Amino acid sequence: MHITPGALAVGLVIISSCLGTARAEDASPAPAGFTSLFTGTDLTGWAGAVDNYEVRDGAIVCKPGQGGTLHTKESYGDFIVRFEFLLPPGGNNGLAIRYPGSGDPAYTGMCELQVLDSEHPKYAKLDPRQYHGSAYGMAAARRGHLRPTGEWNEQQVTVQGSRITVELNGTTILDADLKDVTEFLDGKAHPGKDLKEGFFGFAGHGDSVMFRRIAIKRL
Repeated sequence: MHITPGALAVGLVIISSCLGTARAEDASPAPAGFTSLFTGTDLTGWAGAVDNYEVRDGAIVCKPGQGGTLHTKESYGDFIVRFEFLLPPGGNNGLAIRYPGSGDPAYTGMCELQVLDSEHPKYAKLDPRQYHGSAYGMAAARRGHLRPTGEWNEQQVTVQGSRITVELNGTTILDADLKDVTEFLDGKAHPGKDLKEGFFGFAGHGDSVMFRRIAIKRL
């Protein structure tokens, strides 16, 4: 088909405009009072297991079969973090809360908040403190509020002192004061439970869980 120079110029303007819109959506602005933790295009501002994660379709993704903790370069005490996540079937990841930068965040950090496809058959016999939104091994979250696997979920986590609150798709599924926890899964100690500050991050377990629109607010 013959295309005139004028039509080509108009087409290029339209394409350029569309690409600009896509980039803007990938790096969506943070809510008022929040700071974005993710550019939408690369892992600027992140440290730790950066080689085991990638940016795909405007989201941070753990590479298949890889793992480790990808964490912020900045440290946080009390904060609110908001983000969206998408679970593949059987997907497993976690949120590292007040992570010191080494070790297993479920134990060396204040806690690991589970990010899990809780209703997958392979997880049918877990301890209640291992399902999505739970402070791993310490406090169980309410179940039944995840969207169907493959759909994006919205989550907000508030960390203030020793209390953690998790809101999933508009419903509070966890409101726990970890200083009151005295019984732990398998009796395993959580030496980082009382940390006052640390990094925020994602604790990958080899599944391609996706995270986007990640924003944080210091309290």
